[in-house]
Amino acid sequence: MYQARYINTDGSAGAEVTLPTALFDGVIHEGALHQAVTAYLANQRQGTVQRKNRSAAAGGSRKPWRQKGTGRARQGTIRAAQWRGGGMAFPPQAHSWNKRLPRRIRALARRSAFNSRAADSRVAVIEGFDFEAPKTRRLTQLLDRIEAEGKILFLTHGMNRELYLSGRNLAGVRVLPFGQESSFDVVWAGTVIIEEAALAGMGDAPAPEDRARRRPLGGAPAAAEANGEGA
Repeated sequence: MYQARYINTDGSAGAEVTLPTALFDGVIHEGALHQAVTAYLANQRQGTVQRKNRSAAAGGSRKPWRQKGTGRARQGTIRAAQWRGGGMAFPPQAHSWNKRLPRRIRALARRSAFNSRAADSRVAVIEGFDFEAPKTRRLTQLLDRIEAEGKILFLTHGMNRELYLSGRNLAGVRVLPFGQESSFDVVWAGTVIIEEAALAGMGDAPAPEDRARRRPLGGAPAAAEANGEGA
């Protein structure tokens, strides 16, 4: 069992709490975690880069000069790769980089990510967030009182719009609903702070599926999601 420090709503320290074994079971499977992180990063790639090969480059297909008798190297077309303005020999082509992992591998990687952070004492449980309105200054003051190290990942009980809007302008801070974080989000963070209500209902239930949704590498879910818009 892992112990985690407890943080009150005002940022003061409380007594340590025991993390639920349904998620923090002590298993760290580096292979599954590596697959999940590389798949997440691959899924961020647009795959739209494309360059022209010799068949797509502009220019005629006529032989520039005869094969023999000129003293120059033989050439077949000015669209070849060695010519200025010719096509590339092996150009990158647009294709999908999307990777999909089995559900059990994703769940194993997610537990491994949380266990790796808990083993390094980088998981904390917070009583709650008392944000009546978005206020970046209040969140900055809370972070100063917490004295968390490195990048911060807040995992809230459901969508917390006020906290999300308060933290989206802070570098190195991500706010996500608990259960929607990917394995990459967890290992990206130096400190993972989980809202107490999010862990309260776990007990010995199986760990939620790792939902590695495609989203920009440096940000959190879209603002429309934060405002409750969209499907």
